[in-house]
Amino acid sequence: MFGKLFKRNKEQVKLFYNTDIHCHILPGVDHGSQSIEQSLDMLRAQQEMGIDHVVLTSHVTAVTFENTRESLTQAYEQLKAAVEEAGLDIQLALSAEYRMDEYFDKENAAEHLLPMPGNHILLENFFQQELMNLDELLFDMQIKGYKTILAHPERYNYYSRRRKRYEELHNKGARFQINILSFTGYFGEEARDTALWFAKNGMIDYLGSDMHNVKHAHIIMDYLNSKEWRRLSKEIEPTVKNDTIAF
Repeated sequence: MFGKLFKRNKEQVKLFYNTDIHCHILPGVDHGSQSIEQSLDMLRAQQEMGIDHVVLTSHVTAVTFENTRESLTQAYEQLKAAVEEAGLDIQLALSAEYRMDEYFDKENAAEHLLPMPGNHILLENFFQQELMNLDELLFDMQIKGYKTILAHPERYNYYSRRRKRYEELHNKGARFQINILSFTGYFGEEARDTALWFAKNGMIDYLGSDMHNVKHAHIIMDYLNSKEWRRLSKEIEPTVKNDTIAF
């Protein structure tokens, strides 16, 4: 399957970093990969792009994906065994993408969170409106020793006309993870324009694939071969810290 999908990318441009901190490759726990086979294809795509360290960040959200430390760990161990059996030279770490909702509050209070190496944690806002007590929550997380990373802030359209809010959050210690898919226009022109604004203003701390399937990998790989990415990558490389998250 993988060979057929990526055969044409004989001279695939590599990313300038080796660690992906946002993807949905863990099988069967959210609307990302649905099988070990799909997960292995996605990991092979990561390798094709130059990634050899992957933080698995499945959704943890109220009602839809109420994953637990136990459910994610079980899927993680199964995937690790499959990666070893397949002979893939890629390192995995288990974490999650936490929607800041009532289920997150419960898991946080119980100290059940799964941070990335170095105590980084990926937090997702609501898509309809900003969490009312966002500043307070971020401060509390930082007091606990977490290094807070906001997932794909360019996709929250309610910030599009008040971008100074991004600067406020950044100044308060929140770090921003931008999706490469956003640069491609996959999430719409508004998200693309905002992602480019982040690049122009030197506020991209981390990049992520946010890969849910092999189609996403294919879109990213095509974009990495574009003239725009060659120009943009030089602009944003000085601020991107993906490889500081050491396994």
